[in-house]
Amino acid sequence: MHCLCNEIHHLLRLWMVFVSIFINHGFAGKMKIVEEPNTFGLNNPFLAQGTRLQPKVTPSPVSGPAHLHRLAGKCFSLTESTYKYEFCPFHNITQHEQSFRWNAYSGILGIWQEWEIVNNTFTGMWMRDGDACGTRNRETKVILVCSASSKLAQVSEPSTCVYSLIFETPLVCHPHSLLVYPTLSEKLQMEWDEAEQARYEGLITEQGYNNLLKDVFEDAGLLKSQKVKIKPPEVVADSETHNSLQKCTEDFQKQREEIERLRALLTQHNIPFDSKQNEAKTTVSVTVKDQHLRGDNGIFDPQ
Repeated sequence: MHCLCNEIHHLLRLWMVFVSIFINHGFAGKMKIVEEPNTFGLNNPFLAQGTRLQPKVTPSPVSGPAHLHRLAGKCFSLTESTYKYEFCPFHNITQHEQSFRWNAYSGILGIWQEWEIVNNTFTGMWMRDGDACGTRNRETKVILVCSASSKLAQVSEPSTCVYSLIFETPLVCHPHSLLVYPTLSEKLQMEWDEAEQARYEGLITEQGYNNLLKDVFEDAGLLKSQKVKIKPPEVVADSETHNSLQKCTEDFQKQREEIERLRALLTQHNIPFDSKQNEAKTTVSVTVKDQHLRGDNGIFDPQ
């Protein structure tokens, strides 16, 4: 009987140790520090709008080759491992964790901003200003590849918070489908031609040429402009014009008062003067001066 009690006591101790280990390691294994912002998914209808994904900026206008504009308004998805990626050309890229975890991650990997251009060719679409990732924002470069159908083929993260996305589409299979020059207006094409000619003649450096091309691409809306727009000082100009006109009027009034004062002085001392003759001479001299201002008309005889 004593041996049986000892055996039961021993089994109870073992069972308690086992339960303790299970509790400590089992529940501890389910605990995880959440390093990502929690939005509970983009399309969850049970969430208030304030808890869904909120973009930081507005997408840039649709630009680039006209035949790619038909992709605007469409979205393409790809599921890799436990994540689903959604690419909406000229809009944004999102990532959604396919998990039943209460804190499943959903976030924005980038919002459409500008093209990447190398050697007169569109080499990629840049999606920037995504969700915060440490001290920076997530961003994604989309590379367009020729294929029989349009689909999101691959997503990778070459460096921290910078993603690379391969998008396949038959819209880029033509050898000229990604050329930049044909997408420009006639005016911007002319500016590019002039820059090419100036570089050929050695009038500008390679850096100067690249800066001119950058201005052309920004004016075309292909690159996000970094120029600081300064509003012309219209009010100041109007003020200066007003001040100049006012001063002229004041000077004219002073001259009239001075003439009247001199006339009164001459009359007071009985000094004769012919105001009409003086005015006529003044008119003739002004006329002669005005005519010669327009060009050399030879000898002018006022008689």
